[in-house]
Amino acid sequence: MPQPRNRQVSLENTPYYHCVSRCVRRAFLCGKDSQTGFDFEHRRQWIVDRIKLLCSVFAIDLCAYAVMSNHYHIVVRIDVDASRTWSDREVAERWIQLFSGSSAVRRFLSGCSLNKVEQARVTELIAIWRLRLQDLSWFMRCLNERALLACMAYVDLNPIRAAIAQSPEQSEFTSIQERIQHPDTTVLRPFAGPSDRDTCLPYELKDYLELVDWAGREVRRGKKGYIAATQPPILTRLGMESPPVLDYLKRSERHRPVALGTVSQMRCFAQSVGRHFIKGLALGRALCPESG
Repeated sequence: MPQPRNRQVSLENTPYYHCVSRCVRRAFLCGKDSQTGFDFEHRRQWIVDRIKLLCSVFAIDLCAYAVMSNHYHIVVRIDVDASRTWSDREVAERWIQLFSGSSAVRRFLSGCSLNKVEQARVTELIAIWRLRLQDLSWFMRCLNERALLACMAYVDLNPIRAAIAQSPEQSEFTSIQERIQHPDTTVLRPFAGPSDRDTCLPYELKDYLELVDWAGREVRRGKKGYIAATQPPILTRLGMESPPVLDYLKRSERHRPVALGTVSQMRCFAQSVGRHFIKGLALGRALCPESG
């Protein structure tokens, strides 16, 4: 039985570690599955890119790596001394490249003055993050989240690969279409924005949409379907590049309006449900201008 990582890491003895991560039941995350014929070769670069990004954020140096069809190896060096030299600002800036920071931390980074309670909380968080950014378990946790997205993207792209649909938003009976068309009523696990990552998928929705759109454009041998190169990027197709849409996606459930549409549609909705006022008119005006 494998030992917990905290019983295998001793920085007093060596800063160098060889880590291996395998897929459950040796499923083919990358490479070609000889049993099914499915080819996931393109996913190898996703993992390599993720490894390098994490090494640029953590106090961990990359010494060697190999991404195989159903597992990967990495050799890393944990640089505790480097993390100790980082300023509080640098620690916070590194952390929020991967996770959502609290409002107090974002105010700290923007140069705003903090009250005593906020300053104490920021100091406490940065001390925790400094330790996590030199922690091998946190590094591997962040690295393996990429495999989750790869599996989700594979599932959501099935209708496109079968040439049943031409884009994710046209893919009937898929989770990605549900996320696009019914973001407020879906029972699917939400993507993280400023929300708690413990209750959310560890990326933002717009990043996942871009990943699926990019992967779906690859012409795959043995597969009939793909997203045509003539189609604009998915965020452009969905009108999600504008600041109002990104503002909407970043809002927590508590702060999102109960309805969204043109101002006249929202007022009609308010009247139909017996409300004198409905929150979100300014956002509706920005997102959904009246035609004509």
